[in-house]
Amino acid sequence: MGAVLTARHPAHMEPPLQISPSSLADPGPAPADGSAAAASGRKVYVETYGCQMNIADTEVVAAILKRAGYRCVESPEEADVILINTCAVRENAEERVIGRASQLSGLRAHNPNLTIGILGCMAQHLAASLPKRAPFVDLVMGPDSYQRLPDILAQTSSEALLDVRLSRVENYVGIDAARKSGTNAWVTIIRGCDKFCTFCIVPYVRGRERSLDPDEVLRQVTQLASEGFREVTLLGQTVNSYHFEQTDFADLLRAVAAVDGIERVRFTSPFPKDFTERAIAAMAELPEVCPALHLPVQSGSDSQLESMRRGYSISEYRDLVARLRAAIPDLSLSSDIIVGFCGESEEDFRQTVRLMEEMRFDSAFMFKYSERSGTAAHRKLPDDVPEELKLKRLQEIIALQEQISFEVNQRWVGKSVRVLVQGNSKRKTAEGVRNRFGRSAHGKVVVFPEEAEANSLRSVLVDRATSHTLYGSAQD
Repeated sequence: MGAVLTARHPAHMEPPLQISPSSLADPGPAPADGSAAAASGRKVYVETYGCQMNIADTEVVAAILKRAGYRCVESPEEADVILINTCAVRENAEERVIGRASQLSGLRAHNPNLTIGILGCMAQHLAASLPKRAPFVDLVMGPDSYQRLPDILAQTSSEALLDVRLSRVENYVGIDAARKSGTNAWVTIIRGCDKFCTFCIVPYVRGRERSLDPDEVLRQVTQLASEGFREVTLLGQTVNSYHFEQTDFADLLRAVAAVDGIERVRFTSPFPKDFTERAIAAMAELPEVCPALHLPVQSGSDSQLESMRRGYSISEYRDLVARLRAAIPDLSLSSDIIVGFCGESEEDFRQTVRLMEEMRFDSAFMFKYSERSGTAAHRKLPDDVPEELKLKRLQEIIALQEQISFEVNQRWVGKSVRVLVQGNSKRKTAEGVRNRFGRSAHGKVVVFPEEAEANSLRSVLVDRATSHTLYGSAQD
């Protein structure tokens, strides 16, 4: 989640995530305070761009506002307050978000009192320039300021209201995120990042690492199990860096896996250098922990990794993967890869290609480097790889990964996989039957034509596979 992203494998391109929280669970009655009185049933719409951390933050924002008396709605046309929760990782996202905010400001023709706010990482990163670049925006708030959102919304001002203070303690303890009903729930266990990779803006917009009290994590997971969620995904910029007093990430994995009702546990994204033998053992020994791992490598070149300040060598990454695969023989492994980083030579790039051929990742998020203002690379390293060469290299590794993913997925043909059903597929069969889809424990998307309830577990016999999807028929 910390890479500088400008393009990715088409099969893994997630469009800017849009969440209409009207259907999210009601976190309880509003408190009888001034901010609730000011809300007086005002309607709010939240649109979300970015990664899983942004999704989880939107669920926290929805919970805070509902408790303050706001009502979440499904479309911006219905809203009195529109909030755009943003990501700062990709530069082209900035113009998209500002353009979207400008478009939404047109709704003031019918609702002159409409409030528009930009939240999250991009708001933190561009706090100084956003009021000028987007004068139609009323408030700008960073990811540590959401507790104060009801009070800010209760204020009036002729200028944009800013609150982008970073916190060393804010973990939103005690707030039950307003989640949509479904199969998987995101649970943030560590916020911020201390790694300061040279290409990455995250430590500057999300602050330093702070881990959530394990008792609070288990309270949330237990609550989720009681609500019917069967799968949880533990979140953090470097999720396996988790450490709270005497509890480390391996301890937390074991505790979460022991919660009654939770049948699958995932986590993302771990940092290679912080993967311990105890964490590997927990993954191998706990049937609830899914044998699927996203392990960012970024480059196959040691000189590039050193320039990126990643803190590990390729031999150390290889050794970690070997130990993981020895402990979990059927491990599904994915990664992040950047091409065209500062100073990347043709040999550096070829080393990345050779690493991909050796590792044979199940899938990968692949990007061409673009500078992010405020990062160490932007301050100290020249962006000296020509754009056309970046694109050529990106296209080459995308084609390579397409082929590898296809070959890796063929091993599932003829096998039965256990699928946690998520809902309807976009496509129907030739007979007009609506397909269902879900994910296997290995993180594979599985499509099958039989009827099945969402959040149920079904065994599916796989009869064919593409680079990105397994297809089959239900066996039970």
